[in-house]
Amino acid sequence: MSLEFSPAQIVLWLSCALFFTMGGFVKGTMGVGLPLVVVPTLSLLIPAPQAMGLLVVPVLISNLWQALEGGNVRYSIQRFGSLIVVQMAITLLTVKYSSGLSVDNLNLLIGVSLLVAVGWMGLKPNVHVPPKFEHMACIVVGALAGLMGGLSSLTGPFIITLLMALKLSREHFIGSISIVYLAGSIPMYGAMLWYERFGWTEVGLSALGLIPMFLGLKMGKALRQRLSEDLFRKLLLIYLFVLAIVLTLK
Repeated sequence: MSLEFSPAQIVLWLSCALFFTMGGFVKGTMGVGLPLVVVPTLSLLIPAPQAMGLLVVPVLISNLWQALEGGNVRYSIQRFGSLIVVQMAITLLTVKYSSGLSVDNLNLLIGVSLLVAVGWMGLKPNVHVPPKFEHMACIVVGALAGLMGGLSSLTGPFIITLLMALKLSREHFIGSISIVYLAGSIPMYGAMLWYERFGWTEVGLSALGLIPMFLGLKMGKALRQRLSEDLFRKLLLIYLFVLAIVLTLK
């Protein structure tokens, strides 16, 4: 039995491979950004729930890999345990109560979430969190990240801001953010599967995204020292802003 693909299907598969490579490149360059790039971009071509499902394996594997590479697992869990627990709880509740939303509404929510993320990253808030307020800051950020994650699977901006505000060393930053992302992604994707936002077909197909993602990741890491981080950040924000507007109006 032979497999036949239409030209439209071939274009879709090649586009998906390109988008995963782009996401991997951004993550390799900046250390974060895989779902932030891939989910909204894929949502232009396929329904948003499917786009989220196609990120399951690449997100989990890349964060697990970075977490093990960065080490400091016990440190990260002890310091950011309250953030992780609150994020898990809010994520599960948000996925449950948003499970009946239509694809159009999910596209809109992804667009709005992306606008919030771009605005927040563009402002680059120079926040300092004193030690006595760190626990409360973790709870607030965990709730915000859980809300955004449950609606759109995009959890990064608030978590990144908090960890930067705590002035972590690069080693602790990469290790901690990977642990927090991983701990948030497992219940988020599990709940989305449970409430049928996407199915096991998308999860299985998501494994194919590992190859282009790691290709992009390797390219990004290789070019990290040659690129102007400020220019790259500005270009990325412009791209994400245009993408957010398109999704919001779609």
